[in-house]
Amino acid sequence: MARPNTPPHTGPRLRMPDAVAAALACPTCGAALTTGERGLACAAGHSFNVAREGYASLLTGATPPGTGDSREMVADRLRFQRAGHYDPVGRALAQTLRRALADRAAPLLADVGGGTGHYLTQVLTALPDAVGLTLDVSKFAARHAARAHPRGGAVTADAWRALPLRTDSVDALLNVFAPRSAAEFHRVLRPDGVLVVVTPAADHLAELRSPLGLLDVDPRKDERLAEGLHGHFTPAGERELRFTMNLTHDDAATVVGMGPSARHIGPDDLRARVAALPEPVAVTASMRLHLYRPGPRKETAGQG
Repeated sequence: MARPNTPPHTGPRLRMPDAVAAALACPTCGAALTTGERGLACAAGHSFNVAREGYASLLTGATPPGTGDSREMVADRLRFQRAGHYDPVGRALAQTLRRALADRAAPLLADVGGGTGHYLTQVLTALPDAVGLTLDVSKFAARHAARAHPRGGAVTADAWRALPLRTDSVDALLNVFAPRSAAEFHRVLRPDGVLVVVTPAADHLAELRSPLGLLDVDPRKDERLAEGLHGHFTPAGERELRFTMNLTHDDAATVVGMGPSARHIGPDDLRARVAALPEPVAVTASMRLHLYRPGPRKETAGQG
């Protein structure tokens, strides 16, 4: 249904709950977005397309080459996710947010850099009153995220720029192995909201690092995370996630492609190295889940 005082929408339909759509903001000027003839538009006249899969394209400007997952990378990621290898991460996110949002009615969750919507789907399934939004720079990922859960939606957006969300609109932010902007996270999150960040520990994928020539995890990663969020967020808890994955050769190659080493290993070299591994290969997944609360609000101009 078209919103009041807007032309009827004749193009593809936005697939997301009304409460999620109401939180969207123009990535150019920060004004509210409404449904128009060709998709979404703000009062200043900035307009944005809705894809036939139901996600909104809210990217502005050019993105650097190699940014975002390709069609093939998304297909590999979906296969890996559907095999359940990282399901303990989704369960940990759901447990954490169930406790953190226990007193919240119909909370809005946003997963920044959320890819196919896999983790958000797991969380929404565990929180039956919640609604959610996946933001990712890849249109191929957004195509799946838009249809991943009936109480979720998706937009394409660049995590390094202004997030297309209104100020104080989100109850919880998820950030799993993805870029983050402390100032933007602080702006869109409600003062009583929560940020959950998942980062790899030093021994993540330890059994693959030497045989496949993977990049080491930065030993100061947790320290850099704290430094990056300092001034905007305060720590509110932390837990370790550690489990073993039994991976086929295809899955071992995929988990490499899902991380930063993907752009440093040639495909032929990777296939040859993976072929030398036992099958299945037991691989350690080792991560840290960090819980943060927003610090005091500073008076700044912003969206919404």
